[in-house]
Amino acid sequence: MSFIFKAIDHIQLAAPKESEETARRFFIDVLGFVEIEKPESLKQKGGVWFQCGNIQVHIGIEEPFSPAQKAHPAFEVENIEELKRHLTNQDIGFTEDGHLPGANRIYINDPFGNRIEILEWR
Repeated sequence: MSFIFKAIDHIQLAAPKESEETARRFFIDVLGFVEIEKPESLKQKGGVWFQCGNIQVHIGIEEPFSPAQKAHPAFEVENIEELKRHLTNQDIGFTEDGHLPGANRIYINDPFGNRIEILEWR
């Protein structure tokens, strides 16, 4: 083959109509992402985009909305124990999962019910 996949450009999660402020509170205030500007040609579709390092999460409006409960992005973090304390202090529930050898792993849900995996490799 003469083509190569280089990286994931972004992850898109769906959200219900008029949920941008809720998404901002979660991704900025809880997870520490920053909002990035959407291209002018896409603003009329609603939604909001975030970035942390080289990770982009795009929240797209979907009607009717149904959260992704099995399919999910997985984010690798450093110092997951501190993240767990932070989530607890923010009243964000998480589920610990020890089934992946070599990983300290949790699952959270965004405010819309989309599943998100967060892990730290040992």
